[in-house]
Amino acid sequence: MYIWLILLNAPPLRTDVYLDLVRQGASPAHAKIQNDTFRTFQGDPLFRRRVTQNSITRVLNAVAWRLNDAHEARVNGWQSPPTLSEFSGSPDTSRMSRHSFTTGARTEPSTTNDAEQIGYVQGMNVLCGPFLYASRSEVEAFTGFERLITQECPGYVRGSMEGVHKGLALVDRVLQVVDQKLYDHLIKHQMEAKIYAFASVLTMSACTPPLTEVLKLWDFLFAYGPHLNILCIVAQLVVIRDQLLNSPSPNQILRSLPSLHADRIIEQAIPFATKIPEDMYEEIVNHAK
Repeated sequence: MYIWLILLNAPPLRTDVYLDLVRQGASPAHAKIQNDTFRTFQGDPLFRRRVTQNSITRVLNAVAWRLNDAHEARVNGWQSPPTLSEFSGSPDTSRMSRHSFTTGARTEPSTTNDAEQIGYVQGMNVLCGPFLYASRSEVEAFTGFERLITQECPGYVRGSMEGVHKGLALVDRVLQVVDQKLYDHLIKHQMEAKIYAFASVLTMSACTPPLTEVLKLWDFLFAYGPHLNILCIVAQLVVIRDQLLNSPSPNQILRSLPSLHADRIIEQAIPFATKIPEDMYEEIVNHAK
């Protein structure tokens, strides 16, 4: 977990800051959070033994309070909360070029509508889960999770979820470039990425078990940029290419992607970075912002 925090450029957070958020109790998103917590990796016994629903609820409510406070600060022109402002000078791993990858105060008031506001959305519990599983404390999990959703993929957790929709379109476009035949087969069966890959984009593939492989995949994503999950989703399709091409109903296969094999997916995904056009790669880098 310490390595994740370093790769995400997330400095340590004082425990009392987290505890203050927890003491605020149920956030405005508490009802949604309660509906989601019991679903978090419910089929993984290792996760259930290590992470309690109460822990998930506390961290998600704390993040929801922080996002709510940040929204009020932007609207009213106050200074941003510390955990949102203190990262602003850190380098951004998502802006690492593909060449390096294949060889990382008082402000003006603003108006923000619900579609633009970063807040709790269904699926954030799955993004939070690996942090709680890998961390030694809730404070660590909170720090890494908040950094991820506020700096690396805020577009995934805005009301409109525009980053997710951009990511889905990019999955289709990347697949068309790297495997035209497979792309044509899926489109023929009306299997656009929005049909089968929504959860994979939103959760950075954490929705696909096993959790141990998710952790390995996230090591790669945090080292080279979470945006590369788009290439990893395409790689998951290419790994089962023959199975999809030989099936008259590929939708049956893609109802749930096969179990993750992080090493194999990463091996498939890396060459894609050199095959896609430069402007498309730039879109991948920025799609979740």
